Amino acid sequence: MPESTRNRHALCIGINDYPGTGADLFGCVNDALDWQSALTARGFRATTLLDSGATGAAIRAGIRELVGAAKWGDKVVITYSGHGTWVPDRDGDEADRRDEALCPYDVDTRGVIIDDELYALFTAKARGVRIVMISDSCNSGTVARFASFGTADATSRVRYLPPEAHLTTGQFAQARALAGRPRSKPQRDSALLLAGCRDFEYSYDARIAGRANGAFTRAALDTLVELPRAATFTDWHRAIARDLPSQRFPQTPQLYGSTTQRAWEVL
Repeated sequence: MPESTRNRHALCIGINDYPGTGADLFGCVNDALDWQSALTARGFRATTLLDSGATGAAIRAGIRELVGAAKWGDKVVITYSGHGTWVPDRDGDEADRRDEALCPYDVDTRGVIIDDELYALFTAKARGVRIVMISDSCNSGTVARFASFGTADATSRVRYLPPEAHLTTGQFAQARALAGRPRSKPQRDSALLLAGCRDFEYSYDARIAGRANGAFTRAALDTLVELPRAATFTDWHRAIARDLPSQRFPQTPQLYGSTTQRAWEVL
């Protein structure tokens, strides 16, 4: 029996405007709307958080609400298109002592959402709930300036907000000085992550066929419609990898999750 929209829920986040940072983007809202359309067509009840609606508090509350309401057999998808960055790791669980982070609309005044927070939100799920996060952002430990990189054309930008744009001078100095081995901590079943690039790469915000989109989002959506019904996330990742990296967009999409999660049927 086909699954109803009651057990398929999605939150699609897209942020172009970053007040106070001088680092606005142009394709992220389109990404979120495109994901909403694609997921709705697949039976998801999909909502959006866009620009000023995508504050840190709103993103946390939106994820918490979806995960908290999900029951055994439900599917939850979170898509994020916007800037990624890093902050100093405080609990020693990162080998490079840097926590990857997402940048909400109010990052300049309210700060970032770190990967440890997302982990806590996702692992609060009930047993048997499948959570997938699709992130089209840079989550890089490399210090860089906000600019076009590599061989991308003049209409492309990287979705990376350098830490010095949102950390104090003291925090940034501390972050660069931190070093050490991670402490082990218990791991719980979290979300399956489909990401736009490796930690040391950039996800590109670009114009593709005259329209603003993320390079990864466009490749993911274009390949999604071509997949057979029984395709897995591993199959989807392989299909995306035929398009990226490319000369124009030198980013390598990643799939992070357990063997079981990678074998889930796509969406």
